[in-house]
Amino acid sequence: MRFVIGFGRFWWDFIIGDDWKIAAGIAAVLTAAALLVAETDLSDTAISLLAGVGIVIVVSLSLVGGALSAARER
Repeated sequence: MRFVIGFGRFWWDFIIGDDWKIAAGIAAVLTAAALLVAETDLSDTAISLLAGVGIVIVVSLSLVGGALSAARER
């Protein structure tokens, strides 16, 4: 049982431990991409590109937000 708990804690720390906002944003982008696959006639390539751009935007906004809040604290 300790192995299962340790395994779960590792993945929690790996995915969410650094910044939960990035994890939530990426989950939202992937959910939107899955809905696009299921509900539209867009090609898989177009949806993959949109998802990639969405992930880059989420990470960029998180980095810029972190830098701005760190600058304000000085």
